[in-house]
Amino acid sequence: MTSKTTVGEWARLARVLLAVGLNGWKTGGLYESQPHRPHMQTHIVPVGFDYDRVIAPLVREQMSVDRAILLEGDVGSQANVEYSQRLAKKLEQDFQNLLGASTERYVIEDVYDYDGAFEQAFTLINDELDRTGEGSESGEDSESAGGNEVWVNISAMPRTVSFAFATAAHSIMVEREEDRDRIHTYYTVPEKYLETELAEELRRQIAFLEEMREGEAPTDRVEDRLESARGLLSEFDERGTTIGAKEVDGSHIVELPVASFSNVEPFEEIILFTLEEHGEFESVSELAQQLARELGEEYTDSFRSKVIYNVDRLGPGGTGYIEQEAHGKSYRTRLSRFGKLWVRSHSARRSGDGEGDA
Repeated sequence: MTSKTTVGEWARLARVLLAVGLNGWKTGGLYESQPHRPHMQTHIVPVGFDYDRVIAPLVREQMSVDRAILLEGDVGSQANVEYSQRLAKKLEQDFQNLLGASTERYVIEDVYDYDGAFEQAFTLINDELDRTGEGSESGEDSESAGGNEVWVNISAMPRTVSFAFATAAHSIMVEREEDRDRIHTYYTVPEKYLETELAEELRRQIAFLEEMREGEAPTDRVEDRLESARGLLSEFDERGTTIGAKEVDGSHIVELPVASFSNVEPFEEIILFTLEEHGEFESVSELAQQLARELGEEYTDSFRSKVIYNVDRLGPGGTGYIEQEAHGKSYRTRLSRFGKLWVRSHSARRSGDGEGDA
């Protein structure tokens, strides 16, 4: 927590906490009972004209943030550039004060240069994955923990930058399959867009001015209109073009899965659809037993080895359709987010094939 936080800054931070709906915040950082992660957590955030969508989901989800890389650039007019820079400065303070994160600010020279943004994203993400010499939550150094875990927020900034960073993250996942589980691309859905409220306020002001021109507007409405306009502009200056972070499917962060370029073999397809039908299995052996029953196969060591081999091919080191969680000497096995998407997108075709065979 910085020692230079003023009374005015504390007041603003209190408003921020109320705005994002945080309960239980304590001086010095966020909740004490955050999920353990073995790697340092780095968030790369292109800063545009949004405040809430950048920091609110991290606060609401009680996420660990060790480092924040804030990207700012030339966006439109000089007024737009200055506004984005003010927002980046405020975010820099709040990542430090609210989340206890160290921050760095980078400039994107041309936000409409896709190739340049991609190159910068590719370098930043790889550098963070390879970063060593800083302590992790477990007390290990980053080198022993395997570098940092990287989260890329693509909610703000022009679409060229967002697409460039998302594509760069995707490309690195493909190139560094062993590090796929340490790279995350996510988006935050706002609770509302302030632009629509600004437009409605302008319409009300126009109607009011037209009444004044005709001599029909009561004078007491002048103060009402002034108060409404000032309040809306104050909210815009404080929080940007969007308000809040909307919860979607139980989370304020919508993580975007990476696509796989590998074909799925027939036996792998059976495994995926079995996982979709039955959900999580406590171990690969339990999954193999279920497959043997459904296929009318004898459950042997050879069959179990075949299942293990194919689950490995579908796992984080392969196509990424399956995710596993260690518990004891076994691995809980389930579909990943993209595995669920694969099954969903192939279900209709599989049903059609089945009907054709009947």
